[in-house]
Amino acid sequence: MFQLLLVIIYLAFISLGLPDSLLGSAWPVMYQEFSVPVSYAGAISMIIAAGTIVSSLQSDRLTKKLGTGKVTAFSVLMTAVALFGFSVSHSFAALCLWAVPYGLGAGSVDASLNNYVALHYASRHMSWLHCMWGVGASLGPYIMGYALAGGQGWNMGYRYIAILQVVLTAILLFSLPLWKRRAADETGQSGEENKKPLSLRQIVGIPGAKEIMVTFFCYCALEQTAGLWASSYLVLQRGLTAETAAGFASLFYIGITAGRAAGGFLTMKLNDTRMIRLGQGLILCGTLCLLLPFGEITALTGLVIAGLGCAPIYPSIIHSTPTHFGADKSQAMIGVQMASAYVGTCLMPPVFGFLANHISVSLYPAFLLVILLLMVVMHEKMLPIVKAEKKGDCL
Repeated sequence: MFQLLLVIIYLAFISLGLPDSLLGSAWPVMYQEFSVPVSYAGAISMIIAAGTIVSSLQSDRLTKKLGTGKVTAFSVLMTAVALFGFSVSHSFAALCLWAVPYGLGAGSVDASLNNYVALHYASRHMSWLHCMWGVGASLGPYIMGYALAGGQGWNMGYRYIAILQVVLTAILLFSLPLWKRRAADETGQSGEENKKPLSLRQIVGIPGAKEIMVTFFCYCALEQTAGLWASSYLVLQRGLTAETAAGFASLFYIGITAGRAAGGFLTMKLNDTRMIRLGQGLILCGTLCLLLPFGEITALTGLVIAGLGCAPIYPSIIHSTPTHFGADKSQAMIGVQMASAYVGTCLMPPVFGFLANHISVSLYPAFLLVILLLMVVMHEKMLPIVKAEKKGDCL
């Protein structure tokens, strides 16, 4: 039964990735239909991100009250409703409205599921589960492309994904007894279920919390900036054609997905801290390759290596949270970590866009190196703090 639940969680992670790339793949058609500027996609993305941040911060409260199974099922259902809302929308304002439940659903399930896996499964499963998210994110554009190529329109692309989410909701509802069997482990059977959820001030006050929040902010800022601006850097700075640059940029995400698949096996030999350091080292090598003036080959190599480096960091930080901060605080910590991640995702790519527009796109590798340096410093600063705290608890 425990393995059956793991299969269901794998399906849930694929489901998490399915909608994430839909807006980008459908927007070239959508913005023309709605007669709005192409830049308006950013507004929808920001609304989704804001909802995700809010629900991530509430994940501790919701999970303590409802349990991981119910939070996951309800969140996926909310996402399905939002996607169906997208599919019947005929105005930009309607898209903005449906973006609210879209974001709220995504944040709750993401934080709750990640904490559950961190508590109950080995590190390799965390890595493979995030690889499954990549599979879902890759399938989404293919489903949208199928709808567009068949003349069904972008609305049907969203509707297909909504139907898949409804099917997953049904599976999750039928699986609730499996989650309940694990409820004793989840609450600790020692009164943890009666503890009040931690406030944001209490969470930030936990030793090492601010450092890991900045670490996660930096990682997601780096990943999003690297992926979003790779093509522009290659075209404007390296002189590649747009078609070639797009192919090279996709290798960054292929590197992440492949790296997480391989990283699951590496976790059998290396702990979470070593996996994070390995990833940071690879990102450094990949970014330095982008600085080398040797043409397309070094740029290609740099993006692949940087993608491989990004692969283990997110799942390893999440998986190490119960170890560093305690199982009783892990849900609250993961919630604020993911909120920090979404802030980094929203904030830093536009910051680099401003620098590229007013100074030069050539700052791309240097910008990534600065974020990487701050990530390394904050993660290394956090480790002795949580080690000292755990030692003090043992005395």
